[in-house]
Amino acid sequence: MVKIINKLDNIDLLFDKGQFNIEKWTLYINGIYEDSDYIFKQEVDKYTKNNKYRWKNDFLPIINNVYNNKNIELLKSSFLEVTNNINEKINKIFNKRLNVDIVLYLGLCNGAGWVTKINDKTVVLLGIEKILELNWFDYYSIQGLIYHELGHVYHMQHGKFITNLPNNKVKFVYQLFIEGVAMYFTQLILNDFNYYHQDKDGWKSWCDDNFHEIIKDFDKDLNDMSRFNQRYFGDWCNYKGKSDVGYYLGAKFVHYLISNNTFDEIINLESDQVFKLYKEFINANLIKT
Repeated sequence: MVKIINKLDNIDLLFDKGQFNIEKWTLYINGIYEDSDYIFKQEVDKYTKNNKYRWKNDFLPIINNVYNNKNIELLKSSFLEVTNNINEKINKIFNKRLNVDIVLYLGLCNGAGWVTKINDKTVVLLGIEKILELNWFDYYSIQGLIYHELGHVYHMQHGKFITNLPNNKVKFVYQLFIEGVAMYFTQLILNDFNYYHQDKDGWKSWCDDNFHEIIKDFDKDLNDMSRFNQRYFGDWCNYKGKSDVGYYLGAKFVHYLISNNTFDEIINLESDQVFKLYKEFINANLIKT
């Protein structure tokens, strides 16, 4: 069952005169899931320890932007509208149920949407600080964000979601694949196979026009790609002035796969099968690897 948890009431109490208070936040997050604060703080540490990102410059201003933000009420109403009868919507299309909490909360810039495990419970975490930063608080954007994260949950609970991968090259091809699966899951629910919640200011048209360049560069970058230099997954990434281009490319990959497989067959592929099919996808688009 999908359980809906809204933790935005009295969110301004986590600030002192408009400045975020990490001690108050720690009590807040542990009140949602016991002893869970370290999970969020560890994610921040991964990005700050190499000095590429700094807490005061890159994280804190985004969190402080939440204080007294006029768009929070619209975000709340969008969230409630999207999640209304969500169990029935998913079961009607896929004839399967999900066991997950969807939590709307204030995070530490861990992501607008994030699927993880907390205390053995699968959770979709929707961080309002990132949602507000990205201007994704309207119904259209929240809809795509929630369905995308539920696509990951569906993959985890009804397919093979592989985490133990042999090297970075396979890892990032597999990330391309799982993001494509989640995008396709969203498109299935909406019955719109051109839908991308990132599509603002001509984003999809630009991706369509530059598709072959994107696939060529992604395949070339694989040789040296790491978590910190990849430019395809995440709003903070920059591929020729655009973010999240990997989600578009992943969806195109899954569109290619779906021509010969059912969705449930695709989500049960092993990582070596995914890598082989990725190579076929590259070759089918006339790109030499």
